[in-house]
Amino acid sequence: MTRVMVIGNAGGGKSTMCRALSSAHALPYFAVDKIQWKPNWVLTPDPEFTNAHEALLSQERWLIDGYGYWSSVERRISEADTIIFVDHPIWIHYWWATKRQIKSLVVGRPDGPEGCPMFPVTIRLYRMMWWLHREMRPKLIAAIEARRDAARIIHIRSPKQLAEFAANPV
Repeated sequence: MTRVMVIGNAGGGKSTMCRALSSAHALPYFAVDKIQWKPNWVLTPDPEFTNAHEALLSQERWLIDGYGYWSSVERRISEADTIIFVDHPIWIHYWWATKRQIKSLVVGRPDGPEGCPMFPVTIRLYRMMWWLHREMRPKLIAAIEARRDAARIIHIRSPKQLAEFAANPV
């Protein structure tokens, strides 16, 4: 486990799990959101994002969390030796994302993109979550399944499975 891709819908507990996984395996942890977004939720231009993303992939060891452009998802899938797909029922993603959005009013979101307040984009977040669930999830499942012989696949389907994996990330 040296090149780890973590992906799934928003509000699934991926960042929290990634911190535990990073610590347990001494992997440098990178969040796609931090290279995808500039302050005030301005999307990083594709060439700039791609260069930053490729720089992460060129490292010997990494733990990368997030979506980004579909082409970057495909690149991570092809380079990862381990793919962790956090795939709770959609209502759990919505519930946890809502709690995170409300919490961001009080404490901000230290692991989010710099200069990007969370609460003002809540409606946009919910729409994106629905789109990811309905449109991208089947495509993602197919792409991950195509790598089953070349990478370890960990498909987390419940908060219980997430908690167990985060407590013992092997």
